[in-house]
Amino acid sequence: MTTSHEPDVDLVVALNYYAPYVSGVTETARVVAEGLASRGWRVLVICGQHDPATPRRETLNGVEVLRTPVALTIGKGIVSPTFVPTVARWSRRARVVHVHAPMLEAGAVAAAVRRRVPLVMTYHCDVNLPASRLNDVQVRALDFSHRRAANMARAVIVTSTDYASRSRLSAHLERSAEIPPPSLIRPAGRPTYRDGPGLHVGFLGRIVEEKGLEYLVAGFRGLGPDARLLIGGDFAKVAGGSVVDRVRAAIGGDRRVRMLGFVPDAAIPDFYASLDVFALPSINSLEAFGIVQAEAMMLGIPAVASDLPGVRVPVQRTGFGALVPPRDAEALTAAFRSLESGRLDRAAGAIAARALFSSDSVVASHAELFAKVMGPA
Repeated sequence: MTTSHEPDVDLVVALNYYAPYVSGVTETARVVAEGLASRGWRVLVICGQHDPATPRRETLNGVEVLRTPVALTIGKGIVSPTFVPTVARWSRRARVVHVHAPMLEAGAVAAAVRRRVPLVMTYHCDVNLPASRLNDVQVRALDFSHRRAANMARAVIVTSTDYASRSRLSAHLERSAEIPPPSLIRPAGRPTYRDGPGLHVGFLGRIVEEKGLEYLVAGFRGLGPDARLLIGGDFAKVAGGSVVDRVRAAIGGDRRVRMLGFVPDAAIPDFYASLDVFALPSINSLEAFGIVQAEAMMLGIPAVASDLPGVRVPVQRTGFGALVPPRDAEALTAAFRSLESGRLDRAAGAIAARALFSSDSVVASHAELFAKVMGPA
């Protein structure tokens, strides 16, 4: 029989966006939450109801999801007046609270729960916005909130010390624990997206500015007539707006480039199976790791990634791919050509990537850290 002092849940996860929305942050939160639930943890995710069509409460793959109404959206940020009070209320019934940032409410959540329950914050990345008075105020407010949460947290997780040491919050992240985002080992697929024998380059992710897709298209266009570029990703429901029109303008009439739109989860193995090289040409610090490149690498597909803090870590630690300066189309062309030779040992690259980034090892690291800050059950 459950007594009044026993927690109703082991873990409360707090973040603005959650499934079915897809981003690096939401996928990290989802895979860890579901992985812990599969191990017997009682997990509750509290997020904003960014899509009114989603139910206020449901169970997804063993994880309870509670969505609070959204009153206003500002760029990628959402305003949900009941979000912080809801997290605070449930914190009384939990053993640990896990906050994912960037999130404007991170500091307020930390202040509301810190005396009731241990708080862990995962700091994914800094937020950079185009220069304007309003954007400058938003960035300062976010940084203040994140510093406050980091100082109150029992533990802070970063996806890489490479990124954390160069973050604007680096002074508050010095004692953080490094746990990479969880990457799924996808099942073997069929190369249904291939079109001919030429080099197939692929990108998978949201069609947003920070991905640098115009530079990817320009770099690809330096390859021969048999090469193909597959760009998969959502541009219809993207927080902050998509840049699909700019990408289409860069493509022009080049029929070697295909815009696939959203690639459903069931089709992702076929997408990866169709590639020779994966590309992640990020242009700023909004990309702090890149789960999709690790997924590709674990299937034996080398990656070409921008030489940016965090983004470069998978290639640096495995040697499985090439790094290029951001916004450099000619360097992308040269990298694709160097990988076309097939000199890399793809089997060895997959083994190295799986040892570092597989979801099983990442979920286990989270479980160990949470158990440490929670203390005895």
